[in-house]
Amino acid sequence: MTSVWPRLEPLLPKVQKPARYIGCEDGAQSPDHDPSKTAWLLAYPDTYEIGLPNQGLQILYEILNERPDAVAERTYAPWTDLEELLRAESVPLFSVDTHRAAADFDILAFNLSAELVYTNVLNCIDLAGVPVRAADRRSEDLLIGAGGHCAYNPEPLADFVDFFVLGDGEEVVAEITEVVGRWKAAGKRDRLEVLVALAGVEGVYVPALYDVTYDGPRVASIVPNHPAAPERIEKRTIADLADWPYPRNQLVPLTEVVHDRLNVEVFRGCTRGCRFCQAGMITRPVRERPADQVRTMVTEGLRRTGYDEVSLTSLSTADFSGIEDVVAGIMDAPGCDDVSVSLPSLRVDAFTVGVAGEVSRGRRTGLTFAPEAGTWRMRQIINKLIREEDLYTAVDAAFSQGWRRVKLYFLTGLPTETDEDTLGIATLARRCVEIGRAHHRNPSVTVSVGGFVPKAFTPFQWFGQNTLEELTRKMHLLRDELRRDRGIQFKWHDPRATVAEGIASRGDRRLGAVIEDVWRRGGRFQEWSEHFDLQLWLDALERHGFTVEDLAYRHRTEDEVLPWDHISAGLHKDFLWQDWQDALAEVGLEDCRWTPCYDCGACTGFGIEHVVASAVPPAGGSQGTGQDLATGGSVPVAISARPLAASTVQP
Repeated sequence: MTSVWPRLEPLLPKVQKPARYIGCEDGAQSPDHDPSKTAWLLAYPDTYEIGLPNQGLQILYEILNERPDAVAERTYAPWTDLEELLRAESVPLFSVDTHRAAADFDILAFNLSAELVYTNVLNCIDLAGVPVRAADRRSEDLLIGAGGHCAYNPEPLADFVDFFVLGDGEEVVAEITEVVGRWKAAGKRDRLEVLVALAGVEGVYVPALYDVTYDGPRVASIVPNHPAAPERIEKRTIADLADWPYPRNQLVPLTEVVHDRLNVEVFRGCTRGCRFCQAGMITRPVRERPADQVRTMVTEGLRRTGYDEVSLTSLSTADFSGIEDVVAGIMDAPGCDDVSVSLPSLRVDAFTVGVAGEVSRGRRTGLTFAPEAGTWRMRQIINKLIREEDLYTAVDAAFSQGWRRVKLYFLTGLPTETDEDTLGIATLARRCVEIGRAHHRNPSVTVSVGGFVPKAFTPFQWFGQNTLEELTRKMHLLRDELRRDRGIQFKWHDPRATVAEGIASRGDRRLGAVIEDVWRRGGRFQEWSEHFDLQLWLDALERHGFTVEDLAYRHRTEDEVLPWDHISAGLHKDFLWQDWQDALAEVGLEDCRWTPCYDCGACTGFGIEHVVASAVPPAGGSQGTGQDLATGGSVPVAISARPLAASTVQP
């Protein structure tokens, strides 16, 4: 193995941000490569400053390098200026740790966090010197893997990726390492041999072992073509976060990156049941990290990294048990007097004056709340069961504790949404400004609105998203309504990008030809406004016989085979369908931590114990419509994610 650094270094003075490519971060590793070890090149298919903070990649980076039979390095998508130079000088994709060529590794594994990076995935594979299509690869070529939330509809990338990992990666990477290690030791005789072996690992999907048939724009069937391939691929779930206190050595970059702070995951999963939220559905059940471990990870991380800001991450951090005590413990720890604690993904019905008071002891940055919809009717439909008074109480708590800026996040284009619902966003924002003026002269409320894209394994997966014209009209309606409001800033996500995301996230295997077409015609960094081009996607669809209606705008039917039906996120399809019907009936379901089990399927076969909680539901937790599955006499329950013998599982 040799470094490409002597050929790369002369190119760096010619690019915008050479620090993206040099590595050398605090926490970076220089693994000892050996032919007996399985070598992973972990890739984030976006720029370094976007990809470096990704916790999933950092966790796997540490876990793999702790193994005696594996090494792991990192790579990120080179920006267009460096890509041009790499191609001109025949320099391949490389790792940022030791600048080894991608071909020196056994596996190139991508983290898929957003669909619009798909063209970057193809670009990185090509820069690595590997045939872009999996069917064209030989035994000596890299294995291409992928995981992350987008892998729950793997079909658009099925022609390019050898294997996908579904669910949590902490345990499954060890099993993949062993399979590939045995294949290497046997001399890499047959590529099909290792693909079949990988298909035997729980949570691993190998597209080449499945055939897909079609009926017009619909999928007719998805069936295995090899006896080793299971009919349905189940996701992997780690039972106890306490067993995985990673990353222990978070990378500290030498250049500016997003989320440049210490990040500590406090729990994984969510049972709030927001029907639009793919992350909340596919990461069930909830598994909390012990509070003492959180405090230890924070204090040790701050000491090692030198950061003065820590983010406690999860899908709804204020729902963490004893969050006030945890934050207080961090603020009271020696040397943490000036530390700022950030709680992303705040639910307004779980944010209290107590939480605000503890967080406000550090530096005050902005606070973001996500009501998601402008009216109670819409929030029942999407199952975001928070009342206006919940929002106003949370905003008042924030302003009363010294914050002057609050951000509110909403979606538009939701099922059955009317103009009245859209304009309800403006009503909420104006009231929040009024509340702020009771505490400050010039409070600021930022209203941020994104277009809704229905995702796999949510109750809204059958819904056809709003058209480009309708999304644009709703954004302009709200913009015009808020134009003269002092104290309110309005920001919105480009509806054209929302449409492209819908195309990429809802397609079947035939979409691969469209993605390849977009890439070959120059489509790179489609998440970046300066490079995004919807027309590239529309033209590619037309060339390959598709329309946006086929992929994004069309409603699905109950009996339709969905492109991801051979994948299991642990959720029963009939549960999701019933939840979709409840949404159309404007029926909300309360958090299952505080009600009897809804039998969504997430806990089935996992050994989850339901125990009576000593705590009470968060404020607002009992404010559903009452038209749910709860029967009289229910008691609060909490999920304890411990493997149990079957005889100890309570119904």
